[in-house]
Amino acid sequence: MAKRILLAGVLGGLAMFLWSSIAHMGLGLGSLGIQDIPNEQAMMGAMKGNLPQSGFYFFPGLGVAPGASRTEKNAAMNIYQQKVANGPSGILVYHASGQKAISAGQLLTELGTNVVQALLAAILLAFAGLRSYGARVGFVALAGVMAGITTNISYWTWYGFPGSYTMGYALTEIAGYVCIGLVAAAIVKSKPVAVSARAA
Repeated sequence: MAKRILLAGVLGGLAMFLWSSIAHMGLGLGSLGIQDIPNEQAMMGAMKGNLPQSGFYFFPGLGVAPGASRTEKNAAMNIYQQKVANGPSGILVYHASGQKAISAGQLLTELGTNVVQALLAAILLAFAGLRSYGARVGFVALAGVMAGITTNISYWTWYGFPGSYTMGYALTEIAGYVCIGLVAAAIVKSKPVAVSARAA
């Protein structure tokens, strides 16, 4: 069974990786809701001058100093809520220096992640004890629904990610798990349970 699980993980991961490539580069599902920044050069010039370090930024900032008291934190939160209410606000993943848009390392990391996802799905499938092919595919697809909504809905709720981006990315992940299921369900099958008759 271990060899079947490993094979299902590798082939299922490849299937998910191929689907993700089609979804992002062919169908554009990964870029739904994303817009270009107007007057980009001026904005980038301002960021270069004011953000020398790469990082993950929230704005407006909370402005809470390390070691602040609870009273100071509460006061800072009240000010923060006012700033957010009056806008603008958002998050920024910022790379100060240049980098490749798509690199071999990124593709290999994505492929490796997909293989790990497929391996975990195959392990769960092996313990599920489902006899029919359709039930096994559905089991993995249901795992994909959980994976697809776990972070995407939270990012939409708390960070204001666009609804179209959220739906597009969640559906991409769910469909990726369906691809895993179609492959893994054909390889990882439950063995018949032997029932021994007890002597009367």
